[in-house]
Formats: sequence, C-alpha cells, structure tokens
Amino acid sequence: MPSTSMAHTVSTGLRAALLAALALSASQALADAPKQRLNPMIGLIEQGKPVMGLYAPSNRKPYGAPADAPTPNKSPAELAKETVSYKLSDFVFDGSMEHDYEQSLPVFTKFAQALGAEKHLSNSPAPHIAYPMIVKMHEIAPDPKLAAKHIGQQLDLGVSGIMFVDVQNAEEVKHGLAAMRYPAQGGTRADSVGAGPKYWGVSEKEYRAKADLWPLNPNGELINWVVVESKEGLKNVREIAAVKGIGVLWPGAGTLRRVFSSPGPDGRPVTDEKAWEGAIQSVLAACKEFKVACGIPTTPDQIEMRMKQGFSVFVMNWGDAGFKTIEVGRKAGGRS
Repeated sequence: MPSTSMAHTVSTGLRAALLAALALSASQALADAPKQRLNPMIGLIEQGKPVMGLYAPSNRKPYGAPADAPTPNKSPAELAKETVSYKLSDFVFDGSMEHDYEQSLPVFTKFAQALGAEKHLSNSPAPHIAYPMIVKMHEIAPDPKLAAKHIGQQLDLGVSGIMFVDVQNAEEVKHGLAAMRYPAQGGTRADSVGAGPKYWGVSEKEYRAKADLWPLNPNGELINWVVVESKEGLKNVREIAAVKGIGVLWPGAGTLRRVFSSPGPDGRPVTDEKAWEGAIQSVLAACKEFKVACGIPTTPDQIEMRMKQGFSVFVMNWGDAGFKTIEVGRKAGGRS
C-alpha cells in the first residue's frame, strides 16, 4: 500500500496534470473561437456560414403592383424604423447609386442618417453593427478618378461594404479597392471619416484602424463585392477572381439573363436558359478556384439548391418573399 506522502505526491501530480490539460483545452478553445467582428458579415464568411441580407425598404412600388397603384411616400425615418423592425437580415443593401449617382446620393444619405438614429448597434454577444450597410457603386471604368471620389463619399456615410457593378477586368477592381483604403494602408481614399465612426460606434482613431479591406487586412472591417455581368467580364472572370481583396464575387444574374436573351417571334425576350445558367456557374467556378465567397440573388424555392452548389452570400428584395428566403436559408445553413 502506498504511504500517505506517496499518495499525496500522486494526487498533487494528477491535479497538476489535470490543470495543465484544462489550461491547454481552454487555450485551444480560445484559439478556435470565432473572431468577434464589428462587421458580422465577415465573421460569418470566416466561419463558413451563409450570409443573407435584404434590400432596404424603399418608396418603390412593390413588384407586380398594378400600374395605377399609388407610389409609397414614406419618410427616411419611417423607412429606417421599418428596416430595424426585421432582425434576421445580416446586412442592409441599397442599389440606387448604380445610376444617377448625384440624385441618389442625397436620398440615401438621409436614409443612412435616419438608420443611424435607430438602434443599429448591438453588444450581444460582442459589440457589432447590427445593420451594416452595403451599397452599389456605378461603373468604375468610364472614369476611375470620379468613381474613387464617389466611393470615398459612400464610405464617409458609414457603409460597411461597396459593390462594384459590371466589372470587366482586373484593373477596374484594383482601382476600386485602392479607393476603399486610406493612404496609410496603401490606398487612395481621401483622408476623411465623415459619419463613419458614429455609425460604427467607435472613435475616429478606432475607425481609421478598422476601416480597411478584409481579407487584405485580416483585421479590416470593410468588405468589397464585385459583380460580373457581361460577356467581357465572363471572359476575364478568372483574372478578376484572382485579385486579392475581393470579399464576395457575384454573377449579375438579372443582367446576365438579358445578356443571354434575344427577341422571340412575338418580340418578347427569349432566354437561352442553358447559356444563362452556364454563365452563372462559370463565376461560381472562379470563386471556388480562387477561394472567394460567391453571392447570388435568390428566392425561397432556390436558396437550398444554390447553397448546395457552393453559393454562400445571398441578397433578396424587402418583403415577405425575402423574409421567407432567409427563414429557409437559416434552417438549411444551420443558423438558428
């Protein structure tokens, strides 16, 4: 039988070993824990989880509404309250500045200010933007310098991401990405912050540190989206996807449908469905090859199919169909 002192030594040794194992386990768990993100979209992508968001509510007539139906006339404050009433959207999307930028910017600015006056920040489970804004930018190629100026203006509103439309080559992407980064980070963004810190809920100093592009900067909280929606873009899709700094690559499904359509005998457009889907799949293939998240607009009956194909970022119209799509997508993607 072991002596009392020997038993005490064994007990102490076991205790020490157990504590060491627990410490190692805790350390490993901490290392494996998801990084707390101010921009929750980035955190979801890093964890391999689907990201699902909605167009912001607007004063446009609902899809399919009769021609004589009245156009809504809600104030920016009313639209902002409607936005925050729905809790399951991962982002707020606005596409208005793709066209008529000078007319659309003031309208979106008022909405962004109204949204900032609502409860758009959350502290659970850690401080983050509960309603990060993503906006479209008009084409870069016709005037890269002007596009860079406008990108800076959008960022100064506090947006968390910008979508570059109708990208046809890698150089366009590089110009746009540079415009999203401060000179201290190697970019060309004007040295201003605007309403960014206030909307993000951080100091100006913190904003300047965090307002950089992920994944170029692993600690950056800005995300870039690129849309390929032309035959020229499809031809160059691999070189586009290879550009470092793209957060999500998208096939512009609606525009590509028109690209692969032609007038039928009755004058109505007829889509070459095989070619159209082939174009979508070519963008997805480039996403997979270069390990970039792939996005697509979708519907309740298609989101599971698109997830199985490999798409992981989704945008839907505001309304019941969009809400239903998120419900189906969350269940399929293992998100409560």
